[in-house]
Amino acid sequence: MVALGLALGLVMPLILWVRRSAGVDFSFASYIDNYMVLQKEPAGAVIWGYGIAGATVTVTVGQAQETVMKKVTRVKADSNTWMVVLDPMKPGGPFEVMAEQTTGRRHVTLRVHDVLFGDVWLCSGQSNMEMTVSQIFNATREMSDTAAYQSVRILSVSLVQAEQELEDLAGLDLPWSKPTSENLGHGNFQYTSAVCWLFGRYLYDTLQYPLGLVSSSWGGTPIEAWSSQRSLKACGISNQGFIPPDSLGGPSKHSVLWNAMIHPLRTMALKGMIWYQGESNTNYNMDLYNCTFPALIEDWRQAFHQGSQGQTERFFPFGFVQLSSYLSNTTSGDGFPQIRWHQTADFGFAPNVRMPNTFMAVAMDLGDRNSPFGSIHPRDKQTVAYRLHLGARAVAYGEKHLTFQGPLPEKMEHLVDKGLLNLTYYQKIHVQRQDDKIFEISCCSDHQCSWLPAPMNASTTWALALDVRPCHGTLGALRYAWTTWPCEYKQCPLYHPSSTLPAPPFVAFMMHQTPGHHSKDAR
Repeated sequence: MVALGLALGLVMPLILWVRRSAGVDFSFASYIDNYMVLQKEPAGAVIWGYGIAGATVTVTVGQAQETVMKKVTRVKADSNTWMVVLDPMKPGGPFEVMAEQTTGRRHVTLRVHDVLFGDVWLCSGQSNMEMTVSQIFNATREMSDTAAYQSVRILSVSLVQAEQELEDLAGLDLPWSKPTSENLGHGNFQYTSAVCWLFGRYLYDTLQYPLGLVSSSWGGTPIEAWSSQRSLKACGISNQGFIPPDSLGGPSKHSVLWNAMIHPLRTMALKGMIWYQGESNTNYNMDLYNCTFPALIEDWRQAFHQGSQGQTERFFPFGFVQLSSYLSNTTSGDGFPQIRWHQTADFGFAPNVRMPNTFMAVAMDLGDRNSPFGSIHPRDKQTVAYRLHLGARAVAYGEKHLTFQGPLPEKMEHLVDKGLLNLTYYQKIHVQRQDDKIFEISCCSDHQCSWLPAPMNASTTWALALDVRPCHGTLGALRYAWTTWPCEYKQCPLYHPSSTLPAPPFVAFMMHQTPGHHSKDAR
């Protein structure tokens, strides 16, 4: 994949020059094509392309030989680009979009057909987002389940890196297409993204109107490659940094994927984004991920809002997958639990004050020991996408009374006389099994602290007691599921009773203890 990306990166200027200049003096942008989905109301979709400086461009949306709307603009002299913002459209279709360039008496017309209006979601990240439908559980059945989803359209961006921000994509692995078994499972780590497709499919089951899914991912890549120089600077990271190539499978130089695979999409009006990345930061700038990830979200939101002429919401919904489990060769490394925690900006849940309008799918209970792609690539992407779509329904679509998060404790009480630490949860809990090691307490004495297991004791619908008698010092902190592989497949001890959503990992510090009783707000 690295070699392919480098090759594409080398030919990229040629590709853009040919599109704009080699006898083709009028064209749509790379991703405006047949079968596309444009963002529905309340946003206005953005249509743009290249032309002759000063020429008049008329964009017409039509259906069944009737004109629905018409927009007129001129080609900018400084960039040879033109752009119009369509009036907000209700979901549906199909429509034809026609663009006509007029220069004196010369008229050139472009057409794209079978265009739908709906919600457009961008899917990005590294290899767990890149994994195709052919690589997951029940792949044959999933790839054949397309007949009812012909209004869910897919597009996949080519693997390209660039030193500077590009205005348009250098290439597409898959232009806008209707789903088929061939383009859902076109090779390993190629297209189409299984998480992206399944997320859209689950959403379609609820929304029942068109969806556009744009995949732009590259395996083995750190967040710094997807971050603009602005967002890296906000976290005190040098623009020139990179990871030694032998430690990753994809590009590692800072900003090169933002430049080539995200920035060119910023003019596209979107409903939201989903993100699955973090594995490559478990050994690189791990301690900064609680800055780099929120900074990326904020920066992408600002860029897409401005690039779409304000049509993409300033704080559009942003969903992400918390890292799954991994059979590591080292038993002492805490890179995965640290990244899981930092993915929430150290809150343990989303949305939160540093990450507003976000939603998270917990995946630590979906470990796959026997994955032919390595345990770092678990095959159950159906559950990942289902949990993500619950968050989207609640956060992006405002569905009330929908549980989309697993339970977290909101209060801790140290019952010293009983040797118990009592946790009260803000949701009901279902104790699926007892576990003597998944909870740990930081036990401190003589200015030294060590982590000790806190076995699960009695539980009720809202509370759980932990045995902390092994600690003969002061309780400093409590943590849950703070390991690379916390539990076997769907066998973590705590879940929400009605939604099968696992309790997420957390760490909580205990301050100002008083003899005999201590109460702390854990959130």
